Amino acid sequence: MKNNNNKMKIKYSVILVVMIVGISSCSRKINSYSGENKFKSETGIPDYTKLEYWAAHPNKNDPSDSIPKPLQKVNQDKVADVFFLHPTTFLNENKDGKFVNAKIDDSAINYKTDYTSILYQATAFNERSKIYAPRYRQAHISMYYERDSIKKIQAFETAYQDIKKAFQYYLSTYNLGRPIIIASHSQGTTHAIRLVKEFFDKKELSNQLICAYLVGMGVKKNQYELIPICQDSTNTGCFVSWRTYREDFKNEAINRNDTSTVVVNPISWKTSNEIIADENQKGAVLYNFNKVLKHTQNAQVEGNALWVSHPKFPGSIFYKTKNYHAGDINLFYLDIREDVSRRINQYLSKNKSD
Repeated sequence: MKNNNNKMKIKYSVILVVMIVGISSCSRKINSYSGENKFKSETGIPDYTKLEYWAAHPNKNDPSDSIPKPLQKVNQDKVADVFFLHPTTFLNENKDGKFVNAKIDDSAINYKTDYTSILYQATAFNERSKIYAPRYRQAHISMYYERDSIKKIQAFETAYQDIKKAFQYYLSTYNLGRPIIIASHSQGTTHAIRLVKEFFDKKELSNQLICAYLVGMGVKKNQYELIPICQDSTNTGCFVSWRTYREDFKNEAINRNDTSTVVVNPISWKTSNEIIADENQKGAVLYNFNKVLKHTQNAQVEGNALWVSHPKFPGSIFYKTKNYHAGDINLFYLDIREDVSRRINQYLSKNKSD
């Protein structure tokens, strides 16, 4: 168990490193905002009728409203909704296994969520969309390695039931028939996979689905009966998924021979395995939120992962990790932003003609 814990620490110590470095540049905004996270839940259960239980919501000012300076332009109509599920930010040391699920009103965890995932990930989707991102009692990162199956299942069930409750409230109160994008990363994707299955696959709500961006976790090709894999950037009502590793990364679970998992290249938006050159990559947003770095890496789909060259950015010579989980979204920030806009256009055009 000790060896597994060590592996877990090594693997996940870099999950938020790219985004966390950027927090220092936002310190003034953090100081003015962090007071909102000091709420206390009387029951310990989120109440999604109240804005404090949302990390991002159109009816309040939050980091999801931010736009990198080079991308700021005339405001466009928010014609779609994004339901965003953030990754694990509950990473405390857990030697005795006492941590299972995060408290919904933990200000330190909420602070980390807001100024890492919401600021650096959710904003990739905000150009023409309203962002809804619920806080939820996320499972502790160690639960992915928990040997007690009942404890593990209960931890993720608690988290999912919060998310389900938030989505149901969103549908009944805010959606009003608007087109929907599901976007998620890491643990958020663990839950989003299930959410799409329960609410969209073989359901009438699929008619409102523009795309599900299920990033950072493996999604099986047979996961859904009627929600297809997006084959290019013009498809709607479909889903995309990828996990990012440097081209020389080696691991038994991540390999070039397992073809059971969905991998879409976020530069070409295709599943074919040609190498897409870095000159085609639109732009990354890394430790400096207000700087877009173009042509940082190439990308290739092969096996059950997305393989990329060592990204080029200031100081990248010192970045030795080969697991780019932290950069699944950030390395393709502008690629995603432009893709979302294309799919929204396609969806609106198709539904207008229908």
